[in-house]
Amino acid sequence: MNFSPAAFKGESKIMKSPNYQNTEYRPITIKTTDGSTIHGKVNLAYKQRVSDLFTKCTTPFLIMVEVMSKESKGKVMFVNKEHIVWAEPEDVEEN
Repeated sequence: MNFSPAAFKGESKIMKSPNYQNTEYRPITIKTTDGSTIHGKVNLAYKQRVSDLFTKCTTPFLIMVEVMSKESKGKVMFVNKEHIVWAEPEDVEEN
């Protein structure tokens, strides 16, 4: 495999395409049915709220990145929504 900078030239074309969507990560904390507290970030679509991930998304899993818990740090975690007791979005300061 070629990992030189020239190998990634196509990336800018993807980011400029009309179908490309920017990512907006929002920090949240969740509590699971086994008592674990997990801190991490979720990706939100344009004009999407954290609550929409639970009420409007039909996928059974919540995907979290940069997860911090007793078991892991900086990992990606797929959490079954049926095992989430509560979720708290953290306030984000606007620049």
